[in-house]
Amino acid sequence: MSEQPTGRPTGPAEPTEPPAATEPPAAAEPTAAAEPTAAAEPTAAGEGSGAADLTKAAEAAGTAQAAEPTGPAAEPRATIVLVHGLWMTPHSWQPWIDRFTAEGHTVYAPAWPGVSELDQPLDHDRAPSDIGVTEIVDHYDAFIRTLPEPPVIIGHSFGGLVTQILLDRGLGSAGVALHPAQPRGVLRLPLSTLRASFPVLGNPANIKKAVALDDAQFHYSFANTVSAAQAAEERARFAIPGPGRPLFQAGLANFTPRGRAATTVDFHNGDRAPLLLVSGTEDHIVPAAVVHENFTRFGRSKAVTDYKAYRGRDHGTAFHEGWEDVADHALAWALEHRTTAG
Repeated sequence: MSEQPTGRPTGPAEPTEPPAATEPPAAAEPTAAAEPTAAAEPTAAGEGSGAADLTKAAEAAGTAQAAEPTGPAAEPRATIVLVHGLWMTPHSWQPWIDRFTAEGHTVYAPAWPGVSELDQPLDHDRAPSDIGVTEIVDHYDAFIRTLPEPPVIIGHSFGGLVTQILLDRGLGSAGVALHPAQPRGVLRLPLSTLRASFPVLGNPANIKKAVALDDAQFHYSFANTVSAAQAAEERARFAIPGPGRPLFQAGLANFTPRGRAATTVDFHNGDRAPLLLVSGTEDHIVPAAVVHENFTRFGRSKAVTDYKAYRGRDHGTAFHEGWEDVADHALAWALEHRTTAG
C-alpha cells in the first residue's frame, strides 16, 4: 500500500540564483504527432486504507487559507496540488506554498511514497529504492480523489510527467508541467540528458536502488546556471537519493509496448483538463527542445495545451532566483484556463 501523505508546510526556504532572463515569444503551433494510446489503468495506490484514512491524509497535507487573497492571483481561490520530482522532496516547494497560501489558495504538497512529508524534518537518507512511475502516479491519484474539488496540479521534472498522466486519467481542473520528464512517444534524447542521467542509467542494477547525486552531478543537472558553491548548498538543503526505476522506465519507454509503458500519455485525449508545458533554455536534464516536442505531440488533441519557454533557467527553476515569475505565470495560466474536469 502506498504511504499516504501527511505533511504540512513549514517555514519558507530562501531562493537563490542570478536574476531570470527575459522570456522568448510563444512557440509555433504544434505539429501532428505519432498515434498515441491510452495510459495504463491505475492500480490501487491506497488500497486497504479506506476513505477515512485518505480524507485524514488530505486534511493533514493542506495549508490554511489566508483571510483575504492578495497579489496576482487575487481572482478566484483554488485548490492546488504540487508534485515534486526525482531527487527532490516537498520541502523544495516551500516558497511556492507560502506565496500561494498568502494569495488565499489551499495548497497541498504530498511526498512521493517513502519520502519525508512537509510536517516532518527532511531526512536526506530516507528515500524509496524500488518504486516506479505507476506507483507514484497512483499515490497522487488516490490523494486527489479525497479532495472536495478538482485541483490545479503543478509538477516539476518527473512530477511534470506525473501531472500529465493524472490529467490523462481525468483528474484536475488544469495542469502545469515544469521541465517535465518526457512521456512515451517523445523521441528527442539530447547528450546533456544522457550525461545527467548517467549516475543512474550507467549501472543496470540501479533499477532497484536509490541513487544519490554528488555535488558535481547536482551542479550539472539542477544548478548549472549558478556557482558550484551555491549548487552544493542547494544539494545539501533539498536533495535526497532518487529511485532508479522511473529513469529506466522513461529511458526505455519508446522500446516498450504502449500498453505496458508506465510513461504512456494519450496525446489525443480531448477530454482532459488544460495543460501548460514550461521549459528553460539552460536545462540539462530536460532541455527545452524535449519539452517543446512533448508539446507538439498534443497537436491533434482538442484539449487546451500551451507552451512557454524561459531564457536562462535551469532545472532548478522552482527554487532559483526568479522563481516568483515562474510561479505567478503558472498559476495565472491555470486559473484562466481551468475547467470542471476531474
